[in-house]
Amino acid sequence: MQLLRRGDVGPAVANVRSTLTSLGLLSAVNSGARGEDRYDVFDAAMEHAVRAFQQQRGLVTDGTVGPATDRALRDATYRLGARPLTWTISQPMTGDDVAALQVRLLELGFNPGRPDGVFEAQTNQALRDFQREYGLTVDGICGPATVRALKQLSPRTTGGRPLFLREQERMRKAGPRLTGKRIVIDPGHGGAERGVTVDGISEADLVWDLARRLEGRMKATGMDALLSRGQDQCPTEPERAKFANDSGADLFLSLHNDKNSSPLAAGVASFHYGTGNGITSTIGEALAGFVQRELVARTGLLDCRTHPRTWDCLRLTRCTAVRIEIGYLTNEWDRRRLSDPSFRDVVAEGILIAVKRLYLLGENDQPTGTFTFADVLRHELAKAE
Repeated sequence: MQLLRRGDVGPAVANVRSTLTSLGLLSAVNSGARGEDRYDVFDAAMEHAVRAFQQQRGLVTDGTVGPATDRALRDATYRLGARPLTWTISQPMTGDDVAALQVRLLELGFNPGRPDGVFEAQTNQALRDFQREYGLTVDGICGPATVRALKQLSPRTTGGRPLFLREQERMRKAGPRLTGKRIVIDPGHGGAERGVTVDGISEADLVWDLARRLEGRMKATGMDALLSRGQDQCPTEPERAKFANDSGADLFLSLHNDKNSSPLAAGVASFHYGTGNGITSTIGEALAGFVQRELVARTGLLDCRTHPRTWDCLRLTRCTAVRIEIGYLTNEWDRRRLSDPSFRDVVAEGILIAVKRLYLLGENDQPTGTFTFADVLRHELAKAE
């Protein structure tokens, strides 16, 4: 689609304005320079509204309407009951109505998975289970009769976060050992797409090298570590998520470097799935926190904290997924450190330790920054005996 930004004019701008107005983020009338009403101008007020929407939806708040923001705007227009919902394998339905259905099923004691607004197999099964239990036609279609039943019934679960409890129980059952855990490591960009490139140093090369270092350490602990791409490949984010889903991955770790127009911008940030309005991957949030604390403690990089996002690599991945932005290549100090192989070894160890902490669930843990690769190997050996 065409990228829309301030100064653009045309029907596409008018459509976005109409959606923002219906969401209450923009006034209904926009006065042009000569006093006439102009709905097709991307002005400062519209840019402000786009930024507000992006912040609400866990998107990058750049004030431009690209593919991710356009999709989110379309999804935001759907309300539960306005259209029939069903599972279509080739192109799953998405929208706020799907998310509302998933939340309602969770409240009623069914398990549609994470309420991410994507109608896939698990949501279909939960809907059919609900229809079967309440004497409705079991067709997997959320039509008028099913919507009425969903709205009439009182929640079985009140307070707390049922999804959190399910995710926590799944982690408990997985056990503290790393052996057998399947991890997809996703080095960003690749092939002809080099990512951020400064002074001949490219993001694609750095994260590829980091991914290989992390892969080796994970395999040494008994984990089944897979790379999402080859060195000369650059899959799309949905393709990377599909690879993780098809592989039956337990975790998905996406590695990137950042950039900024200011050379002073620096540091490390970690991202997990979350809409910014209370819907989040609780285990993803926990893993992002572990990664962030370990890397800050071990590397001295500025702490840019953890953040919820709805990027495709986080939203479409069925397993726990985290994206890590490790340093700014546009910052001379960050760039110099990332160029050092020994520094990338420190980063790889920090990410491995963060994964270990996730599975320990607080048992037999050690202070942040003190757990080592050797400690992990000893722990795995002790558990095997």
